[in-house]
Formats: sequence, structure tokens, C-alpha cells
Amino acid sequence: MDAPTSLDARTALIAPRPVVSLPAPPGAGAVAWSRISRLTVPVALLLLWQAVSMFVLDDTTRVLLPPPTAVAKAAWELIVSGELPRHLRDSLRREFIAFAWALSAIPVGVAMGWWKRIHDQLDPLIEMLRPIPPLAWIPLSILWFGVGDTQNQFIIFLGIFFPILLNTIAGVRSVEPNLVRAARCLGGGEGAVLRRVVLRAAVPQIVTGVRVGLGFGWMALVAAELVGANSGLGFLINDARTLLRTDIVIVGMITIGLVGLALDLLIREFTRRAMPWSRSMQH
Repeated sequence: MDAPTSLDARTALIAPRPVVSLPAPPGAGAVAWSRISRLTVPVALLLLWQAVSMFVLDDTTRVLLPPPTAVAKAAWELIVSGELPRHLRDSLRREFIAFAWALSAIPVGVAMGWWKRIHDQLDPLIEMLRPIPPLAWIPLSILWFGVGDTQNQFIIFLGIFFPILLNTIAGVRSVEPNLVRAARCLGGGEGAVLRRVVLRAAVPQIVTGVRVGLGFGWMALVAAELVGANSGLGFLINDARTLLRTDIVIVGMITIGLVGLALDLLIREFTRRAMPWSRSMQH
């Protein structure tokens, strides 16, 4: 009885198994429809906005909420005249200069996350300054730097610095201890372990901090320009408010949102290509 059983088992092992068919990838039509369907909610909101502005509001209140067609017309006039590109360029210049200075949070965060003594020395100061909103620094920054780019960049720097710092500290501290032990057992020194193991493992968390920090800095920039600048998107919005040009105000707000979205998409695409090994960066 054993021989046939053994023969049957061997036969079962070498017998061809049924082929499992994988689902076919979506065609070009399905991909295009998926992309179009994402616009359903924005288009519906635009149509609702147009209907409310045209048929619900009267001529007086329509000034406070102009229809999308009026906003599009104002946007086109600002683009053709070069006023919107000029203000956008000034805002982006301030954002990127402040961002370059705020990248100093990465080495500070690595040091605080890796060496406990440095963390114990700096953590009380960081936790005391971090809850203070960047907008609260505006009066003092105007007294320190005057009204201009330096004052705006200081406010943006405060908005970007702390998210990058906290995420860098968290990224360094969340590195798997077994990886560090294995690197040390293989003869890695302190610098090599920190550079080749800890930093590479913490990069996804650091990138998250950069994304969050850029968003906070962009919001802080507009707020700073509302009160302490003679150009930029925040200045454009505030100047249009004094003239009761709510269509230009809305154009500035939409521009801020679109640029913020574009910056986030650029960072996500860059990290997706630069770190293909990170699963968290591939979504």
C-alpha cells in the first residue's frame, strides 16, 4: 500500500497545475475615464457656485461672491498684464529662500534624535518656541527687519523649520535597533552607521516633514505678506480687498491653492523616483 501511495504523491508533485490568470491591466479608456471622474466634484461645485451667484444673489451681494466666469475673466486680465506672474514670482522667491534656511532643521533633528545629551539640552527650548504661531512673530519681526523680504522670509522660516525638525527627530528615533546593532557588529563606526543606516531609514519621515513644512510655510508667507510686504500674492489679496475687487481676491486664493498643490506633487514625484525602495513614498 505504501508504494502506490508514494507513486501517487510523486505523480501529484510533477503533474501540471492549473494556470491562474491574472487580471488584465486597465485599458487606456479606463485610465482616461478614471482621471475624468476625479473632476466630477470640482465641476459640480463650480456649476453650483455659478448658479448661486447668478440666480440667488442680487446685484449688490453678487459683488461679494462673483461667479466663476467673472473670476476667470479677472485671472486672464491679471495674467495678460503680468501682474499675477510678478506677484507669484516674488512669493515663490521668498518661499524658496526661507526653505533653504529651514533645511538646517535636518542636521539639528538628526543630532537630537541620535544623541540623547543634545536632545536633553535643546528639547526644552524647542518645545517652548514651537507652540508660538508664526503670525505672533509678525509685529516683532517688523521691528527687527522692517517691512520687506527679510521679514517675510523669517516668518516663512518659522513655519517650515519645526515640522521638518520634529519629523527628522521621529525618523531617526524610529530606526529599527536591530539594523543599528547589525551594522555595528559588521564593523561600522559611529559615522558610517549614522550615514549609511540611520539617515537612509529616516529619509521617508524627513520627506514627510518637508512636505508639511512647505505647506505651513506657504500659509505663513501669505499671512506675512498681508501686513508686511509690497508685493506677493498676500499683498495682491489685501490690495484687492481695499478696492472691493473680490474677484481678484478669489483669483489670489485659487493661485495659492494651485501652487501649493503643485509643490506637493513635485516633492512626491521626486521622492518616488529618488527612493524606489521606500514603500511609503510610492503611494
